[in-house]
Amino acid sequence: MIGAAGRMGSEVCRAVEADPDLQLVARVVHDDDLRVVTKAGADVAVEFTTPASVKDNVRFCLEHDVHVVVGATGLGPPELQEVERWAEASKANAIVAPNFAIGAVLMMRFAAAAAPHFDSAEVVERHHEKKIDAPSGTALRTAHLMNEARQRSWESPPDESETVSGSRGGDVDGIHIHSLRLPGSVAHQEVVLGTAGETLTIRHDSLDRTSFMPGVILAVKKVPSLGPLTVGLEHLLEL
Repeated sequence: MIGAAGRMGSEVCRAVEADPDLQLVARVVHDDDLRVVTKAGADVAVEFTTPASVKDNVRFCLEHDVHVVVGATGLGPPELQEVERWAEASKANAIVAPNFAIGAVLMMRFAAAAAPHFDSAEVVERHHEKKIDAPSGTALRTAHLMNEARQRSWESPPDESETVSGSRGGDVDGIHIHSLRLPGSVAHQEVVLGTAGETLTIRHDSLDRTSFMPGVILAVKKVPSLGPLTVGLEHLLEL
């Protein structure tokens, strides 16, 4: 477990130890040498660190033929292309998932299915105050899937202006994303779609980090049988 001292890392350690089919062989914190992963004989590494360190950690794992399950954000399209090259040159595979909660995966799937039928869409995501990146990987993945499902541009209000800069959130190819960071939150997201005379809201709430664990454990067990790079937990589910 790389990032074992973090909130998610600690929860993953408990989930792995509770699973009869898995064995936790190493806990890696921020100042540890990654060689502990190979010295421990790990078959799979789970990576939940920060955007600043995730890329180097994934590269180390793949270059040492250790499968890697990545939950940390910080791997955009250019970085994912690099990860795919490293995985293709390795005996190990990688899965990168913006969100491991089954409900969140379904929320993204439902939003993509609705996207072609509405004129406008916005995303509001809320996380705990210590989450350092914004917007979340889940929000970006949601916007990508929604845009991929459409064949026309989103409509925006005409002559739009902001009296306070940033009030309309960030724009991802026509979808505005609003990021909230508040104590007491874990991970929450709602997608609001609108067209003439109606709106549709699709919402998911993770109230506890245990909600992510079934997806993490599934990824750990499945990653050896996948291709070099898999992006998104939805590819492991029978939906």
